Amino acid sequence: MKRTPVKIRVIYADTDAMGIVYHTNYIRWFEIGRTELFREMEILYAEMEASGLNLPLTQAYCHYFLPAYYDDIVLVETDINYLKRASIKFTYRIWDENRQNLLTEGYTVHACTDRNGKVLRIPATTADKINQFIRKSKEQRETNGGKDR
Repeated sequence: MKRTPVKIRVIYADTDAMGIVYHTNYIRWFEIGRTELFREMEILYAEMEASGLNLPLTQAYCHYFLPAYYDDIVLVETDINYLKRASIKFTYRIWDENRQNLLTEGYTVHACTDRNGKVLRIPATTADKINQFIRKSKEQRETNGGKDR
């Protein structure tokens, strides 16, 4: 499935004393990518939360290759690695604006819980949309010779 990369311009507040993007901002950008990917699948966090479901973060990993700087434009690509009964793993790649340099890649894992933190099965309607996305993404990669882009 065609994933629209999220375009983000680095603002001054995103940088540290060395003039590069502060490391935790990449995790924040992962969240932006994840939220927009769900939006493309017509899954809205606000609706999930209103129905009593949450997707708390249980794992986060980020590998930094190259820095981003103030006023750079970065592209956040988000994919879904797997969907289990009560969890989901998202993968991320952050590129420079021209997709010439991979700046960062990583993943996050999220559990599905109620408001009290009790683990719940991901609702069938949500799981169906995610599984459809995973199937289409796999087909697209196979069509592109195994490449994501």
